[in-house]
Amino acid sequence: MTLAFWCVLIGLLMPILWTSFAKFLGPKKMPVKNNRNPREYLAGLDGMQKRADWAQQNSFEAFPALAAAVIIAHITGGAALATINVLAVVWVLARLAYGYCYLTDRSSLRSLCYFVAMLCVIGLFIAAV
Repeated sequence: MTLAFWCVLIGLLMPILWTSFAKFLGPKKMPVKNNRNPREYLAGLDGMQKRADWAQQNSFEAFPALAAAVIIAHITGGAALATINVLAVVWVLARLAYGYCYLTDRSSLRSLCYFVAMLCVIGLFIAAV
């Protein structure tokens, strides 16, 4: 399995990281009984916990593009494996930084991280040609 495929797995699990912050860190920790209605609980959060929930939602939105780009870059054979791996790793790092910036309310830096991750996905598609 290539490093880029491992990055896809990390991307798949990343929303769990951010929802863990939303549910279990901060002043409004989720009681176990609230797990019956987690969306209702998350909708009532504010501050860093709310931003962690938003980071989780955006991670779910960003993941399919990475998965598709990595798979397409592999199956076309047009890209060097090192290029695919580097772009996938940079995507993971940018998305982790994105989540951190979301939690710490650094909107301009968060947008930059989003842009870097998007460039990685675009780069994977271009490399596949």
